[in-house]
Amino acid sequence: MTTTTGTTATATAATPAVGTSHTRMEGRAKVTGAARYSGEIPFAELAHGWLVLSTIARGRIRSVESGPVLAMPGVLAVLHYGNAPHLEEVVGPFGPNPVIQVFQHDRVPHVGWPVALVVAETSEQAREAADALVVSYDQEPHDVAFSAGHPGMYTPDNTPMLLAETEKGDIETGLAASAVVVDEEYTTPEEHHNAMEPHAAMARWDSGRLEVVDSNQGAFTVAQDLAKLFSLDPASVRVRSEHVGGAFGSKGSTRPQTVLAAMAATVINRPVRVVLTRRQMFSLVGYRSPTAQRVRLGADADGRLRAFDHQAACLTSTVHQFVERSAAYGRVMYDADAHHTVNRVVRLDVPTPSWMRAPGEAPGSFALESAMDELAERCGVDPIALRTRNEPDVGPVSGLPFSSRNVLGCFEEGARRFGWADRDPRPGVRREGRWLLGTGTAAATYSAGVAGSTAAVTAEADGTFTVRITAADIGTGARTALTQIAADALEVELGRVRVKIADSDFGQAMLAGGSMGTRSWAWAITVAASELRAQLALTGDIPPEGITARSNTAEAVSALEKRERHSFGAQFAEVAVDVTSGEVRVRRMLGIFAAGRVVNPLTARSQLIGGMTWGISMALHEEAIRDQASGGLANGDLAGYHFAANADVPLIEADWVDDPDTHDPTGIKGLGEVGIVGAAAAIANAVWHATGVRHRHLPIRPDRVLLAGTGDNRAG
Repeated sequence: MTTTTGTTATATAATPAVGTSHTRMEGRAKVTGAARYSGEIPFAELAHGWLVLSTIARGRIRSVESGPVLAMPGVLAVLHYGNAPHLEEVVGPFGPNPVIQVFQHDRVPHVGWPVALVVAETSEQAREAADALVVSYDQEPHDVAFSAGHPGMYTPDNTPMLLAETEKGDIETGLAASAVVVDEEYTTPEEHHNAMEPHAAMARWDSGRLEVVDSNQGAFTVAQDLAKLFSLDPASVRVRSEHVGGAFGSKGSTRPQTVLAAMAATVINRPVRVVLTRRQMFSLVGYRSPTAQRVRLGADADGRLRAFDHQAACLTSTVHQFVERSAAYGRVMYDADAHHTVNRVVRLDVPTPSWMRAPGEAPGSFALESAMDELAERCGVDPIALRTRNEPDVGPVSGLPFSSRNVLGCFEEGARRFGWADRDPRPGVRREGRWLLGTGTAAATYSAGVAGSTAAVTAEADGTFTVRITAADIGTGARTALTQIAADALEVELGRVRVKIADSDFGQAMLAGGSMGTRSWAWAITVAASELRAQLALTGDIPPEGITARSNTAEAVSALEKRERHSFGAQFAEVAVDVTSGEVRVRRMLGIFAAGRVVNPLTARSQLIGGMTWGISMALHEEAIRDQASGGLANGDLAGYHFAANADVPLIEADWVDDPDTHDPTGIKGLGEVGIVGAAAAIANAVWHATGVRHRHLPIRPDRVLLAGTGDNRAG
């Protein structure tokens, strides 16, 4: 059938889709098992690769005794630095990334570094052979001990991708002139992503093209990296990642399993799949660096800030620099005449950290929002009133106007719904049997970034529309949100739109990360849809192949007016602390956010609740412990690495206030990151209110609570 222009554009009086709740388009497929993830899609003649990781923290590989392993049943190849194909250097936004140049040398920079890949007919055969492979090393002394005072600590150079240090005014003079001073250190431990779906990749050669099915947050970026690594024409590499079972930053860049699957497929000329185990993920896919943060706040007696100093230290590997930018949080939230922030880093013999939900802002908000609560206490000012008195008119560091900023609206609505006005500010006065009760609050913010992206929208001959964009749905509901956006842009009903995502052949697009995905993709889809509607207005019947319009928003993004663009929020928590066991229970949480235009309230609320749940986990449970002797993790599995289970999660409410952004063509800001920001601080502040004792070191374990009860709040 053919569809005329009038029928296509106006025949259906479409009800606006954006702003209404819709269940996920792929929901039924996921709950029935019809949705296939990268580790379970069948391929003919599929072989399986199993990684062998280093057992030393620093040194060189002396030998890989592959002979006996190659004689084992089903084994097809053993790849290592002595026989692996050459890989070219890949330069990313933070410089060269040797982490994905696997098997190119005999150096071992940390425990868990890939040293060999065993390829066999079945995964069981590959695993057995990998366990039998003998790798000998020349071991060297290592250093994995992180501290703010480490002699190797340095301040990175300021670059377009990393503003390491900012400064205005004289901090020492401002502190000396202040009536009230807070000067404290806060620490957060090493924390790890643990998405439900492990990292997995399948690679094969098909008609001269390298085809990869991978679990990632940006198929186009991974395809570009593979082309560079293997010296291929970018058009000869295709990466797909239709369904992704969680990521949180760990799948935001190319990972070793993807490179090794492609390498093995090239060597044995068969499809090869490599799936990481849960233990292997603890050393191969990034993590949040531990932090040590010193916050110095100087204020007048009424709490108005005179001096603001936030110094944050983190670690990185000897292989690749990644900086957890914890001190960046305060550059947006609070101003003072003297204002200084700095992020420092030390290179240790550890795996390279990476993005993890709200990188920088999550640990940075714990330190700074805890310090603001301490300042409120010392000034005798309500914590919300203190934040109101220090609300900036423009960006404290940049001086730029805000595109919109409604953090006070979040606090007003949150305080009303949480019952903040009834709170007795005195600590340690509420009790139920052996439980001490307390409430706390904290602010939240995360940047609302955008990146140029491409999209294609096709008017099909049957009256439907197909959108193609290299977006990624990592469990956030992006596929559904983009369908809503496209339907409104085309002015048609939701059921007439089909969105195809996560295929690098669709062209360059922003990856799913940094709360930038939906905003970037929406812009590209809206522009393409507008162009298509213009074409349809000049067209009669639609031909069988359809009519396609394409967009590229790179120039428009570059021309966007310079402003401070951020989501904001206010977190509230009530806790109960058992004075006999030291156990902390979060009884209820409320988060109110200002996040611009909300596309799908159903999935948006789910995103926020997920972030707040992770905040509980961050505050009370998560802590990777690195063994100083071996250099490896003492609890690198889900038996020893604790996180919040269902029983730890109380009633959580998440909602938002109006936050129109008239300075952005999409009005979207992003929700994926901001839900965790400030959550741990709100809980820690509530624990102080319950007990009268500050906890400046996460997680707030029972032993720390009990020790703090004796008057020692510095438990390690």
